Amino acid sequence: MSKDINFVCPKCGNNSYVLGEIRTTGGFISKVLDIQNKKFTHITCKRCKYTEFYQADSGMLGNIFDLFT
Repeated sequence: MSKDINFVCPKCGNNSYVLGEIRTTGGFISKVLDIQNKKFTHITCKRCKYTEFYQADSGMLGNIFDLFT
């Protein structure tokens, strides 16, 4: 997601926001090996804290790094 987006909160109409990223595990094997193979970008309204998540591509290098950390 680009920082040049025109965000308007659907809850309160505010246009200031915070962008972030989270990684999560998928199925059973991913949980056992602690491989965080799901990546999401989130946008959160600064006023009311309404948050939307968007699935992003997760690179293989990041998955390998997660396995060893």
